[in-house]
Amino acid sequence: MDMQTWRDSRVRADNATTALREAFAALGVPDHVQQHLRPVITHSGTAFVHIGMLQAEHVEQIAEALRAAATSRSLLAASQEVE
Repeated sequence: MDMQTWRDSRVRADNATTALREAFAALGVPDHVQQHLRPVITHSGTAFVHIGMLQAEHVEQIAEALRAAATSRSLLAASQEVE
């Protein structure tokens, strides 16, 4: 992997990690949980976000927010189809 590929992947992983931290903060997930998030780049240049171990109560909170967002998106799409 060349250096530019690594840099581009690092930026993508950093941005994704920041976005997830912001989403966690908006849900009220404590800072100490957000500290487990880490940007990771593989040897082939693939960008990942390592989430680490989270307490079940925090994962349940995140899952509920995702379900609510998915439901909201589905309702919005259905209302747009009707129009």
